[in-house]
Amino acid sequence: MQTEFQPLQGTRVVEMTHMIMGPSCGQILAYLGAEVIKVEPPTGDKTRHLTGMGRGFFPSFNRGKRSITLDLKSTEGAAALERLLETTDVFVENFRDQSLSKMGFATSDLCKRHPKLIIASCKGFLHGPYQERTAMDEVVQMMTGIAYMTGPKGMPLRIGSSANDIMGGLFGALAVLGALLERRQSGQGRALRVGLFENCLFLVMQHMVQFDLDGHEPSPMPEREFSWPVYDIFGTRDQRQLFIAAVTEGHWEVLCNRVGLEFLLSDPRLQTKMDQIKARDWTIPIFSEALAKHDFSDLIKIFEASGIPFSPINRPTDMYQDPHVMRPGGLHHSHLPDGQAFRAPGLPFEVDGTIPRPTSLEVADVGDHTEAILTELGLSSSEIWAASGDNHSKKSA
Repeated sequence: MQTEFQPLQGTRVVEMTHMIMGPSCGQILAYLGAEVIKVEPPTGDKTRHLTGMGRGFFPSFNRGKRSITLDLKSTEGAAALERLLETTDVFVENFRDQSLSKMGFATSDLCKRHPKLIIASCKGFLHGPYQERTAMDEVVQMMTGIAYMTGPKGMPLRIGSSANDIMGGLFGALAVLGALLERRQSGQGRALRVGLFENCLFLVMQHMVQFDLDGHEPSPMPEREFSWPVYDIFGTRDQRQLFIAAVTEGHWEVLCNRVGLEFLLSDPRLQTKMDQIKARDWTIPIFSEALAKHDFSDLIKIFEASGIPFSPINRPTDMYQDPHVMRPGGLHHSHLPDGQAFRAPGLPFEVDGTIPRPTSLEVADVGDHTEAILTELGLSSSEIWAASGDNHSKKSA
């Protein structure tokens, strides 16, 4: 029987990050079996205390990590981090370059002091004219044109998720995996830098290339030129909504037959796929009228059986009732430090039919593991007190 998928077991990652991009990088490495130690200031990561739409940031991307507090403004705190890095394989950070330099942890200096260390720097931009700018997910969405492509013309709209931050963390983890593989042969670390802006640029690549190849500037998605006969949202008799896509000749034929529009199949104006696309202005209202005569559940059965791409229009909270999400292993259970439980998805792949998960998915309290980790490094109680800002917990699990 195969053991659990923990390819990074025995790998120590020190993560000094906040918000989403850096923590998501560490979260992915933790899912792959790495020991991830989150270094927080004495008062804790500020992301812990966000409310509203930021409430889920810290719990989502800091599950299964150990937490220590270090006062890096103090000599003792900086020395403790230095000693910790001597035992570390990967250092993940998302500080401004100037801030790291002031603390004595500039990437170039770390590379000299720890030649085997892999440094993953999660930044707003790669090196270039913008490298010193402050970036956020929404900033780079506006800069790269993805917000332009998402909203109607003149009304740029950010994606309804921190997609760039999460994907930036994913690219950071991917780069780390490559560097770890390389180090097996070279014995040397690497200085990696992941750019939030460049990540978003990667996401709009298809629209850039379209323009470069045919000189045609794509319209925003709400006003796009369609490449398929049916690719739309429709209402049902019981006031539900469905997205339906008929993108092949087979889909077109099945859809027409199953919703009572067989006459469209013999219409001389609709005999090729391009004919069907060009006729969207008058065929889509016909489909809307026909589909509105059916209940949501009946249409689901029709499309499920016929292989037509479809989807109900869901909210994120609907996922807690979705049968596919709620299947065994679809959601992983965690607890906040106060004991409150929550459920969150795991990584979106299976290994031998199972979604991998780390040994622990609990969210550590601020400094839960300070004493245990620093004692392991050989620091005395007084040195731990000075290094941590005296905010660490007595817990040592």
